[in-house]
Amino acid sequence: MASTWKKLKSLIPKISTHHRRSSSSSSSSSANGIASSPSPSSLLSYSFSFRSSKKICAICLGSLKKGKGQAIFTAECSHPFHFNCIATNVQHGNRICPICRSKWKDIPFQAPTNAADSWHNNSMGQARASPYNAPLDDSFVSGFHHNLHQPTLPQLETDHFSDDELLPVIHAGPASSTCPQAITIKALPEFPAVLASDAVSRFAILLGIRAPPFHVDVQQFYRAPIDLVALLDVSGSMAGKLALLKRAVCFIIQNLGPSDRLSIVTFSSSARRIFPLRRMCGRGKDDAICAINALYSNGATNIVEGLKKGVKVLEERCEINPIASIILLSDGHDTINGDSHSLYSSVQNHTLNPRHNLQYLCLLPASICPRNDASGDEPRQPTIPVHTFGFGSEHDSNAMHAISDISGGTYSFIESIDILQDAFARCIGGLLSVVAQDVQLSIQSISPGVQISSIHSGKYKSEIFYQGRKAIIDVENLYADEEKEFLVYVSIPVSSHAEGEKKLDNMMVCLEVDRQRNRVSVAEAIANAQRMAELGDLEHAQDVLSEQRIALLSSVSAQAGDGLCNLLEAELRETRQRMANMQLYEQTGRAYILSGLSSHSWQRATTRSHSTTIVLGEGVTTSTNATISYETPSMVNMVSKSQILTNGSSQQPQRLNKSCSLLQ
Repeated sequence: MASTWKKLKSLIPKISTHHRRSSSSSSSSSANGIASSPSPSSLLSYSFSFRSSKKICAICLGSLKKGKGQAIFTAECSHPFHFNCIATNVQHGNRICPICRSKWKDIPFQAPTNAADSWHNNSMGQARASPYNAPLDDSFVSGFHHNLHQPTLPQLETDHFSDDELLPVIHAGPASSTCPQAITIKALPEFPAVLASDAVSRFAILLGIRAPPFHVDVQQFYRAPIDLVALLDVSGSMAGKLALLKRAVCFIIQNLGPSDRLSIVTFSSSARRIFPLRRMCGRGKDDAICAINALYSNGATNIVEGLKKGVKVLEERCEINPIASIILLSDGHDTINGDSHSLYSSVQNHTLNPRHNLQYLCLLPASICPRNDASGDEPRQPTIPVHTFGFGSEHDSNAMHAISDISGGTYSFIESIDILQDAFARCIGGLLSVVAQDVQLSIQSISPGVQISSIHSGKYKSEIFYQGRKAIIDVENLYADEEKEFLVYVSIPVSSHAEGEKKLDNMMVCLEVDRQRNRVSVAEAIANAQRMAELGDLEHAQDVLSEQRIALLSSVSAQAGDGLCNLLEAELRETRQRMANMQLYEQTGRAYILSGLSSHSWQRATTRSHSTTIVLGEGVTTSTNATISYETPSMVNMVSKSQILTNGSSQQPQRLNKSCSLLQ
């Protein structure tokens, strides 16, 4: 038996991680991350107090209470707004109510403002305030104290975008007892032991990596600040959705911190940067909301030009926050640069047509699509992830998924515009909680003859070298409390110490390994079925899903009542239903499937379709409009804020752990 145990120990690879903990540029770091924290007085408290949306202006989300020093305009359809907010809309020719879409006969008029107050930057890059509406008051968000400023007139777009606002200088305070912990790692073998006399060609080991949490009261220091570009479709087809889009983007603005910076780029027939990269402190938030309130829709859809302009904002900035990302929102196809159907067929069906010319992806900047680097060298700067959101059944899910996939972002399917704000909340809940960067998982076999044969890491880059003795997985950034799990397969030769060993009986497979294997198998089956559907073979696509469902239900973890298996089985059923016919598949099935594949490949939550309810047993239910098992506490908290604002409900959404047990 001793020889058996000696052989078992050789199966567990030597594992280490290399990562850079998130911090501000001027703060110091130690082996476990940031060594010190600011004093409590220097932290900006984010306590939210929401009220019913009926008392909030639908344009700026500010309070409509009387006596606040703002004129209130009540339209003929009975919906009230701040006078300045609605007058701005009317200046751009909008005579339709943002809420009920009624056409107005009587419209508000606002006299021209004095043009003397031109755009001006001070030494810290801050600009004068918004002309269109007064800032939000404490009835919407407590903790933010705004003052009325002189109005700011919009500027013409500059040729160069090196006008980003300077980053604040952060002085670290005394060390805190709430300093984040180190990243944790686990390694679980498929079976607790193997016979020394047996050669195993494919033995599974589950490697898990988990980021530390952070406490709400210090999260602004321990997370990495972000430079975010909001890339918004304002083409003519967005006319009926613009009010909810404005509301959702204002939600993002209010939840960014004083070290975060935001730029806003809009696109229709062409693209334009309407708001430079500014810090989201008092005046910056006011002016960002002003820019959003002034949006109106017209023209065609030029997604490529919008992406080029968004990338230019980040490439030409003078100072750099540790995290950079783009969120892209569109409800249609790129009418300027052609259809992307052939693009996606090539990306997903590369085994069918590997030489197909990816014309659409070739139009993207190299910072999003590294293969487009003309020099052919390694990218000079990290790829900028683009998180895409497709609205409705008319958007180009092929292009949106391909853009996010090639850049390292996620793709969310917004079947109903009503869930847009929650989708944003889920995404920024993660982006605003990065606690570890440049994470790399190193694996080494410490026993002669035991070789690493393959790694199932999804979209995360992995490499095996030294004849299978070493391997690495590039995990990159981790959100607070985020967990990634990878299946590593090793080959085990016969041991020379096999004589006299005892036979191993009744060994049970590790449920966590079996659960992860089910997740990988289901994702692969859905991807295969989707490729068949793209070729018009829905019958065989449904057969693939049915066969995988049978295999899933017969697995050890499913037989044990594992919650994740219940969710995977429900996903297979939902996917099969959306492949009932070609019309349904093209309307919603393709987008639903691609959003799910995006989530599985990055092990990161996305939003897709409407909410559905799944019974987990003993009367417990959960919503699956996101891939729940990938949600982090920060995502759940941000979605909760969004839902409280929208519905006035104080009920906390439930969160599941990796085994889909409810977390209290």
